[in-house]
Amino acid sequence: MAKINAADKMVQVMEAWGIDNVYGLPGDSVDTTVDALYRQRDKIKFTQVRHEEVAALAAAAQAKLTGKVGVCLSIGGPGAIHMLNGLYDAKMDHVPVVAIVGQIQSHLLNTGYFQEVDLPKLCDDVAVYNKLVTSPETVPAVMDEAIRMAYLHQGVAVLTIPDDVPNHKIEDTFQPTADLFHQSHPAINPADIDKALHMIHAAKKPVAFFGMGAKGAQVEAKEFVERYSLPFIQTMPAKGTIDDDHPNALGQVGKLGTKPAYEAMFDADLLILVGTDYPYAPYLNGKIPAIQIEIEPTRIGKRHAVEVGMVADARDALTQLNARGEQIAETGWLKACRKNMDTWRKWMNDVTSKSHKGVLPSRTFAKMSEVAPSNAVWSVDVGTSTSFGARFITAKSTQKYTISAWLGTMGCALPGAIASKASMPDRPVYAVCGDGAFAMVMQDFVTAVKYDLPMVVVILNNHMLAFIEYEQQAVGQQNYGIDLADIDFAKFAEACGGIGVNVATDEEFDAAIEKYKNPTKPVIINCASTDEAPLPGKIIWDEAEGYMKFGLGYMKEQFRIPELPPLRELMRQFL
Repeated sequence: MAKINAADKMVQVMEAWGIDNVYGLPGDSVDTTVDALYRQRDKIKFTQVRHEEVAALAAAAQAKLTGKVGVCLSIGGPGAIHMLNGLYDAKMDHVPVVAIVGQIQSHLLNTGYFQEVDLPKLCDDVAVYNKLVTSPETVPAVMDEAIRMAYLHQGVAVLTIPDDVPNHKIEDTFQPTADLFHQSHPAINPADIDKALHMIHAAKKPVAFFGMGAKGAQVEAKEFVERYSLPFIQTMPAKGTIDDDHPNALGQVGKLGTKPAYEAMFDADLLILVGTDYPYAPYLNGKIPAIQIEIEPTRIGKRHAVEVGMVADARDALTQLNARGEQIAETGWLKACRKNMDTWRKWMNDVTSKSHKGVLPSRTFAKMSEVAPSNAVWSVDVGTSTSFGARFITAKSTQKYTISAWLGTMGCALPGAIASKASMPDRPVYAVCGDGAFAMVMQDFVTAVKYDLPMVVVILNNHMLAFIEYEQQAVGQQNYGIDLADIDFAKFAEACGGIGVNVATDEEFDAAIEKYKNPTKPVIINCASTDEAPLPGKIIWDEAEGYMKFGLGYMKEQFRIPELPPLRELMRQFL
């Protein structure tokens, strides 16, 4: 019987599942696995990062963008702890990731040895599959099962492997199950389709609400809203499922959303939830009936009471709804929503042209959206970048858009851009982040340079944690602990071997973003951004009270009126 090194067989299993890249850092407790990856380097790339958090965030982003399992690797102890943030991002955004974590040699376990951490216990909450591998013979089978479980449960599988375990010869008999694995979808009850269609036709003011579950049903979702004359809202992570400039589009709802979306939600008489577990209950109209299409049974009725709950794949359900229902002509409700949205877009154009100093963030995003090719990938960070991306990037269904949605972790844009370019090298990639978020992961800009991953990184450098500035104000607190020391990120880019550009005006930004439409190296555009308020689409009374409380407190301490967002913007989004 032929023999093979257990680590080599494990890598063969990964290859059989179509894994072609592993993000990570080598080290003593995982070097046997890294050595096996070296021997298969022509089939599976190893992308060395400078921080394990970036490895996990990149693996999560790759899974979000491609639907295929992302893989990250680190030593045990500190490396595994560093990876946790990215693994939680994958867990909370429900994407498949496999984490290979090294461990001290098996004969030293439980002795309190150097860097020994109880890794299965550490990863218990983040993982849908969490195994300590102690037998060389089981290494390939456990890897095979880990990948299967990550796909099946759309979550994180963690394998903790003492470095000596895969460094043994085993019989070469194991056959991966990749070709046998198929995810079946539940059958849809025709009575549910009929009832849903009856509700849609009977409603006077229906609104559709799409989440990430609709990403695989872009064509069907577009046909659905057009066939039944539906205004629609998309969650932030689902942005671009249908073109943002579609005539029926209302943008997002919530703090990052639009006023037309908020008003349509609370004026509607039927809510159609498609593949979304949207958590912000105050922004959902709980007084109206709802239809829900959701692949995960435990989410049916979780956020909103429903009259029809279909445990189904969004594509399957929308296909049947489109095929069986009579088309609805354009309604007065849809016309009113469109008119409201036209007004909102005029307001947003007004916002981007207001008087200011420096580089205006809203205009920055609008300009990027204008020049970005139709196949661009957007990797948008947490903070004001998320807000301005929601408002001023007009995402297309042919583009990709990735954020850290549920965990909302700062520093996600650069790893997302690295994953984007590594997995889709022919697409132009834009990472957009604030100076605070970029500084958390900036060391890995050199990773983009090292692996020749041309991308454009736009940094809104206003020397502060701007989103937190307005969070504090919105609840009436004084701004404290939010100022950041300036960094010349353009010089940093050059020091890493990339291209760095400092821009101080809108015109300089326009020239830079045009010049680097097709960069040959990773580029940082360091914007001297003005401080612009990322106002919610609809300011609710609690937020208005908070701003007033902040203003009064500021005047008591500083003896002057604070700089607040323009009154015109405040009033538009409050009334």
